[in-house]
Amino acid sequence: MPLQNQLKALAEKIAKLKGKIDTEESTKHAFVLPFINLLGYDTFDPTEVVPEFTADLGLKKGEKVDYAIFQDDQPIIIIECKNWKEKLNSHNSQLFRYFHTTKTRFALLTNGIEYRFYTDLEAANKMDEKPFLEFNITELKENTVHEIAKFHKSNFDVNKIVDNASSLKYTKEIKKLIADELQSPSHHFVKLFASEVYTGRLTEKVMGEFTELVGKAFVQTISEKVNDRLNAALSKEAVQQQEEEQEPEEISKIVTTEEELEGFRIVVAILRRKIAIDRIAHRDTQSYFGILLDNNNRKPLCRLHFNGTIKYLGLINEDKSETRQALGALEDIYQFEAPLLQTVDFYENE
Repeated sequence: MPLQNQLKALAEKIAKLKGKIDTEESTKHAFVLPFINLLGYDTFDPTEVVPEFTADLGLKKGEKVDYAIFQDDQPIIIIECKNWKEKLNSHNSQLFRYFHTTKTRFALLTNGIEYRFYTDLEAANKMDEKPFLEFNITELKENTVHEIAKFHKSNFDVNKIVDNASSLKYTKEIKKLIADELQSPSHHFVKLFASEVYTGRLTEKVMGEFTELVGKAFVQTISEKVNDRLNAALSKEAVQQQEEEQEPEEISKIVTTEEELEGFRIVVAILRRKIAIDRIAHRDTQSYFGILLDNNNRKPLCRLHFNGTIKYLGLINEDKSETRQALGALEDIYQFEAPLLQTVDFYENE
């Protein structure tokens, strides 16, 4: 199952179970361990996923982190878990201490719903204060799933993740700043744009007017961009639909001739003595004109081979094999009345 589907299934499980989960321990077992497992790590192998991993802090011995994921006998991710009801903001300092005493490059702080991945971009072997990857598992976007996939056992590459972590971290911070400015433009932000378009003195009154104008301008710009994208997508879809409608229908290579239909009518005249007419059907193919019992391909009554210079009647034997009989004229079909009626008996006696 693709990782995206697995994450979606876990999110649905969390939504159903969280009302029944009250402790940190149950959060670990119900939410966190399944997440570790879908990343490809064996949670039942104590050499790969180590619970209560010891991270001694100088004179303070016996300090333990909830889980450590190992690869090649080295910890690659340490994980600190909290009850799903707890906020994570006050707990990163504890993980910060653990990070310093291990050789890992990645730390994960989670309550089973919110996940925060840390590394040491700013100083070697010193965990950054801010995570480079942060998400709520119940509100995942496609690009976030792509980043989570990099931590999968089959993809894990320390250098690649660290190289990408810087971009992720600062992109996240910039997006947050943009969102804040859109919500409530700061003085510095308004001044940046006002000074480019207003030649007069930026008094308090002018800045007040531009605060509103800058906010409106950004909202309108984003709205126009979204509309442009939607219109472009709709236009592309309309063109595609028009092209599909204009595509010529494939001309069938099967041509049913009047001779074949006349042959069918002769066979019906023979077989009606034993079965109802509505049970006799025909189905034309490129190589022969088939006559069937109950319109069932498994119950051929006979076949008309009229496409060549010599015409044949294909009689069906009890083992469903075919014997061809040459016809001088269509009326010759009447000569094979007995074997045709006998074919009906094969199916009726089954």
